[in-house]
Amino acid sequence: MKPGHVFLDTVGVLAVLNRSDQWHGDAELAFRRLRETGARPTTTTYVLAECANAAARLPIRTVVCELREQLESTGAVVTPESIDWQAAWDAYRRGEAGGAGLVDHLSFAVMRRLGLSVAFTNDRHFRAAGFEILF
Repeated sequence: MKPGHVFLDTVGVLAVLNRSDQWHGDAELAFRRLRETGARPTTTTYVLAECANAAARLPIRTVVCELREQLESTGAVVTPESIDWQAAWDAYRRGEAGGAGLVDHLSFAVMRRLGLSVAFTNDRHFRAAGFEILF
């Protein structure tokens, strides 16, 4: 694992940014702990696209745009490679990780390729895929 790296999932990002999200309190506490440890975030272009879609009709649209810019400026955004794309579709076809969706499978493939084992999320599919979730 890359020391101090954590993968940002859509569920975690939206929960910490949206005060009306049912998981906001748990996400905010977990995010505060991450910041205290100096953990470095990593995410994918697909996760950011999911966040933008979900926030399109919420007052956090601008905040999601700012987050994207901040993450991109620090090199924290990964574009999945062809090998990730193929692995994700194969796992999706097989119904792995409790029937996770394609974007989750892309996240899993990128995390494995980068040696990441911790995800900022409470999405059970990450746990089913063998990753540690933080709230």
